[in-house]
Amino acid sequence: MTGKAGRRAPGERAGLSRALVLDTALDLVDREGLRGLSMRRLGGALGVEAMTLYHYVPHKEALLDGLVERVFAEALPLSAEGAPWQEQLRGYAASLREALLRHPGVLPLVVTRPMVTPTGLDAVERGLGALTGAGFPLGRAVDALNALSLFVVGHAAGEAGVGNDADPEGRTPGSPGWLARLDAARYPLLTEAARTGAGVDDEQRFRFAVEALIAGFAGVAERTKG
Repeated sequence: MTGKAGRRAPGERAGLSRALVLDTALDLVDREGLRGLSMRRLGGALGVEAMTLYHYVPHKEALLDGLVERVFAEALPLSAEGAPWQEQLRGYAASLREALLRHPGVLPLVVTRPMVTPTGLDAVERGLGALTGAGFPLGRAVDALNALSLFVVGHAAGEAGVGNDADPEGRTPGSPGWLARLDAARYPLLTEAARTGAGVDDEQRFRFAVEALIAGFAGVAERTKG
């Protein structure tokens, strides 16, 4: 932030912003994983001393919280007005999954760290507004948004892990190739699914589950009204 005369505050650097710092950190994690992220390396990527970064993120924990915020910010923002709540949740789930799969290196943070930054909390508030505006009691709105978000994060984490454990010879326990070699007399449905590819499409599985969740939310909300 600059002063009234256009002067920069102590610690600021021309062209730098919190958004740029976080986006650069996200790029670094995308390339090298969380182990490659440090204030020194981030400063080098931005062409500044590490100490300069503390004007924008006061400590490493704030940087990590900012990364979680930045990934969620790529998801379609929920609004308390406009489209039906079902469409808003459907769009939010799809765009959050896409954002998480674009940045799999940040998934360990998303799984373990709550979203606590003002920008992140603003998004949660909008989501709750959309649901309560549609008639959900506040508690059920919190439950629905939490359940959907946790499902999307868990599903994306599972998808991101599949590529790392790819085993075309079917030696990895639980892989389609491994399942296909089970005893077909004992596990006829599992082996058939593995051989035919039934239920292995990640996107189809994701869409099915999201629709089931939304239908369930609607039913519970209707019963609660009564």
